[in-house]
Amino acid sequence: MTSAPAPPTARGGAGPRRRTELAAFLRSRRERITPEDVGMPPGPRRRTPGLRREEVAQLAGVGVTWYTWLEQGRPINASTQVLDAVARTLRLDGAEREHLYRLADVPDAAVDEDAETLPEDVQGILDALVPMPAAVANARSDILAWNSAYAAIFPHVPRARPCERNTLWMVFTLPPCCNPVANLEESAPDHVAVFRHRYSRHLDEPGWKDLVRRLQAASPMFARLWASHDVALPGPTVKVFRHRAVGEIRTRTTSMDITASPNARLIVYTPTDEESRDRIAWLLDAPEAAAPDHRH
Repeated sequence: MTSAPAPPTARGGAGPRRRTELAAFLRSRRERITPEDVGMPPGPRRRTPGLRREEVAQLAGVGVTWYTWLEQGRPINASTQVLDAVARTLRLDGAEREHLYRLADVPDAAVDEDAETLPEDVQGILDALVPMPAAVANARSDILAWNSAYAAIFPHVPRARPCERNTLWMVFTLPPCCNPVANLEESAPDHVAVFRHRYSRHLDEPGWKDLVRRLQAASPMFARLWASHDVALPGPTVKVFRHRAVGEIRTRTTSMDITASPNARLIVYTPTDEESRDRIAWLLDAPEAAAPDHRH
């Protein structure tokens, strides 16, 4: 049985509208599950469909009074562990779990949104954007898909191990001879500040903690910037890349969410001048000349 939750207290973060939405959401999820679905006898005739509140509380291992207060939208404390138990009992999927956590004002309990499942049309969209470099990344900056123009600027991406196919990892660990970021000193603080903004929603997720640990060990620059605790919102930025075969390529980034894949975003790099556009075209026309000339 789950330990008893804290007594009801006022929470400043969840207003009346959120609590009303939480109450309606929990009722709707409870009503769609029958006793037979969870191995319980149907019992006497029921006035409402689905499980009773006391049955949800019993299955989740929480107090009946506490669950009743939760479903009534009262301003009570809800721990991650208790919400997890309720979510399992109500058979919530990933999107529903996150919705529950947000409505209950427990944002740090968000489910891991960094799965690599993408809609089947995404690669076709990426390919149609050539000659503009484009890639799909998740909130942790793992690169999930890319087009040939992106690979021309980042030739190490297709060859990288999955655990190192991450923009932060590449920016902060590739040696100068192979690092495509030309303005690293200028852009690195923003990279880390935006990442910390996203990291605050994933504090307890092992994949995020492991990435930060590895980056701190591998890059003194990242460790220094991470220790500053600077935070910034994501937005359009100018990215300057350097390729040994053509020189500098200047681009402006535009990010768009992929709604069918939570937390995934499409990032398009638009050349800011004709010279950069021509250099990308040359790399695409001469893939052998553009390939890396050595390995580390």
